[in-house]
Amino acid sequence: MAKNGGFKFNDRAMQKVANQGVQKMASDLTRALNGLTSRYEGKPVEEIKPEIQRVWAKHTGGGSITDPELTQFAEQIQAGGRVQVRLG
Repeated sequence: MAKNGGFKFNDRAMQKVANQGVQKMASDLTRALNGLTSRYEGKPVEEIKPEIQRVWAKHTGGGSITDPELTQFAEQIQAGGRVQVRLG
């Protein structure tokens, strides 16, 4: 009988599940941020940034975004463009 009670940890399966979670979070963030475009298109970047931060924190469990990324997303939304979030 194995000392660990027969439990075998599958690193590859755990990594796959973790990657799927990250991809879902990125997809959810992308959708939520693109949802801001209709309300914030043409608005000042400094007005858009706090809303991006709020959405980011909500979808990441309180995570933060770096200022360069924040500015880039805000400029895209201001211009009526779409953003794509890539995590990991």
